[in-house]
Amino acid sequence: MDKKVSRLRRAAATRRKIAQLQTARLSVYRSNSHIYANIISPEGDKVLVSASTLEPEVRQELSNNNAKSGNVSAAAIVGKRIAEKAKAAQIESVAFDRSGFRYHGRVKALAEAAREAGLKF
Repeated sequence: MDKKVSRLRRAAATRRKIAQLQTARLSVYRSNSHIYANIISPEGDKVLVSASTLEPEVRQELSNNNAKSGNVSAAAIVGKRIAEKAKAAQIESVAFDRSGFRYHGRVKALAEAAREAGLKF
């Protein structure tokens, strides 16, 4: 098994459990260069809110701080932004789906920033 298949296998177990809970999920994907966060409806058929380091506002904030888009500070900005967008869409509580990635580094920074901004996991 290669790394991607192993990650997707780990992610499947989490997604099965979240599907049983019937709640919106905050799904995180990280690449080497960027990090993406989506809040997906309980049915799993539609993205309600999304944020990533590719958004112009996030890129502007990163350039002001002379930061790169693939680091912990960028993940924290995306976490804060997804929480703000979720509150605007009246979403207060979500289940955290780390997509098989380990809960450390950028994934952890995004989750903690979203919690600090008021999103409940």
